[in-house]
Amino acid sequence: MSELLKYLPGRLGNPDSLLNVDKRLDPRILAVYAAAGMDGPAEASPVTSASSYEECLAHCLEMESNSVMINMLMAANMPDFPTVDSTTEVIKGVDDNEITLYLHRPKNVSGPLPCIVHTHGGGMVILKATDPNFVMWRNSIAAKGAMVVGVEFRNGGGELGNHPFPAGLNDCCSAINWVTARKSEFGISSVVVSGESGGGNLCISTALKARKEGWLSEISGIYAMCPYISGAYANPPNELLSLKENDQYMLDVSMMGALAKVYDPDGQNSLNPLAWPLHVEASDLEGLPPHIISVNELDPLRDEGLAYYRKLVNAGVSAVGRTVHGTPHAADMAFPEQVPELFESTLRDLVGFAESLNG
Repeated sequence: MSELLKYLPGRLGNPDSLLNVDKRLDPRILAVYAAAGMDGPAEASPVTSASSYEECLAHCLEMESNSVMINMLMAANMPDFPTVDSTTEVIKGVDDNEITLYLHRPKNVSGPLPCIVHTHGGGMVILKATDPNFVMWRNSIAAKGAMVVGVEFRNGGGELGNHPFPAGLNDCCSAINWVTARKSEFGISSVVVSGESGGGNLCISTALKARKEGWLSEISGIYAMCPYISGAYANPPNELLSLKENDQYMLDVSMMGALAKVYDPDGQNSLNPLAWPLHVEASDLEGLPPHIISVNELDPLRDEGLAYYRKLVNAGVSAVGRTVHGTPHAADMAFPEQVPELFESTLRDLVGFAESLNG
């Protein structure tokens, strides 16, 4: 049996395996990590689920601080999008707070357009809709012919914190309600909610919350990328093998346990599907709109996304599961220059999905 273990993928076959020696990784992505000096052994996370809430909050601020230089470089290299108009709106949320929305619309397009409400990644606790990789993604979507609304929701931590669950989810729902109330004004034919990682959690959760509260008809579809939805990072279950197989491949499971504490400090929502959708009961999935769940082969989060896809199918929901091979977490979105065909494939799939729901 021990001889057979070496044939298992990733860290299942070799607990000391690193992303830079995993033969499944696209070599162009490896080259990016090597150029940034990130192709060696991963440093152990300074925080875990056992860390104090205050320590986890401090780490969120540090993570955002560490991304400042990368964001500056990305912003400096941002391509022009001459066919896209961008505007900003500030709306009131259900908690009487202000929410900034970033609207991107293709120029010189007539007729109704699909609208994609984008909920950005960051584990629901860090990062901003104004970060250049998210701006690039929204502009790229709009350049393909869809309207896009980026939501600057309240984070659990970081500069836009500290606002634990359900603050960010409430903001995303408020944004959807605002958009759908203006479908005629904006010429919107359908509303798809889409996000990656923590944003994948939020876009899935909006549909569950809409169903529970009776406004599900406002959402035409859900396109969740590499969704972060189990909350089971302190003690990964055997059925989510990718949490072990791909641990420390860009994402550290211990660190994700710390971020989960920032989102839900006292752990009272650990089984609440509005916080962690993988825990939803089949009866609460019936009648949901079409979903696409897109995951990355080398992502620790891969199997929880696929597990949710299977729950949808078993509940009779129209759903497609999609795996982007050779990529770690969100890499098909994050590396448009290095793996352009993967970036374009996911982009086309998202926009095509939204267009298919017109009417």
